[in-house]
Amino acid sequence: MMTFLDWILRRQRVVVKETERAIVLRKGEVHAILTAGEHVLPRRGTDMQLQRCDIEAGSFSSPLEKALFDKLPTEAERHLRRLRTGPGELAIVERDGVIFAVLGPDRRLTVWNDAGPWTSHAVAPPADLAVEPVLIPRLVQARKAELVILHAVQDGQVGLLYVDGALVRTLAPGLHGFWNIGKPVQVKAIDVRQRSLDVNGQEVLTRDRVTIRVNIAAEFRVVDPVKAVTTVKDCEDAFYRALQYAFRKALGALTLDQLLERKTIVDAEAAEKVRSDMAQIGIEVGEIALKDVILPGEMREILNQVVAAEKQAEANVIRRREETNATRSLLNTAKVMAENPVMLRLKELEALEAIAGKVERLTVHNGVGGLMNDLVRLRDLTPADDK
Repeated sequence: MMTFLDWILRRQRVVVKETERAIVLRKGEVHAILTAGEHVLPRRGTDMQLQRCDIEAGSFSSPLEKALFDKLPTEAERHLRRLRTGPGELAIVERDGVIFAVLGPDRRLTVWNDAGPWTSHAVAPPADLAVEPVLIPRLVQARKAELVILHAVQDGQVGLLYVDGALVRTLAPGLHGFWNIGKPVQVKAIDVRQRSLDVNGQEVLTRDRVTIRVNIAAEFRVVDPVKAVTTVKDCEDAFYRALQYAFRKALGALTLDQLLERKTIVDAEAAEKVRSDMAQIGIEVGEIALKDVILPGEMREILNQVVAAEKQAEANVIRRREETNATRSLLNTAKVMAENPVMLRLKELEALEAIAGKVERLTVHNGVGGLMNDLVRLRDLTPADDK
């Protein structure tokens, strides 16, 4: 507030807050930096200007910076601090222990000393541009990760790190950060878990010129991610084609009958070739199975007829064999009865018991001997005699 005395003496009072600093300009030139408090300045028309700066923001960005350090170096260094990085250098600026800014290569930052305390840590980016793991969460929490590229590698995966197009190293599962200082950084995730691959509807011409379709199933996993990526363009596609070629070659050398009879052996022969080839590109192959053999419609009907005829022939053989066995058994029984009269009498009694069980009344004349003779006589009667 201007007093009468100030008006007489042609001066003015300026109040600067604790959170402010004021730069005094006279005739467009920097004259002083005012700290918190009340200041009395000479008033000479409009040749004096006042530029207020908020030091709570921390940084100082003004076109007057160079003029302050050139014309008022001592006062400028007392109030301001310049931070700079050279080519290929990084710096982490902390304000009272909290990350305030991250300076990339060839950058500078000017801060108010009274807004501190300030600390600056120089960082030399390694060849793979990796950010220290303990530093990543601090940068993320402070929202100062503009110069950091973040990549997450999931469980069951291995990351391949490329810097400037060249493969540098592999990455374990977890969050990884890399400095973004002009070199392109790429992370390619490779799944190293056990997986399955199906080759469905593969057409094969057998040696006897029958076109069939087969379904193949295989299990595999990547054991050497670097080799799997650098040896072939697409390791899974290479495995698919290896299965196709190996089974087409193995099955094409067999007739249809051999294929149906030796399915398991064919699997083993073809699988061994595939395993050997895939081991060279970093893939471990597990079980390989020929799941299905699909025949054309007319060929299925013919095979069904052949199978039906074979089963019918087998049934006829079994029937004849059983009939022969039954006849041989009767012949043996007759021989035993002829040689042993007691056995014959026992059989006759068994027959009598069977007949007696089927009639309501049975009258016996002349004893058991007469009954047996009558039975024999009845058995010998013809239908005409009975009448």
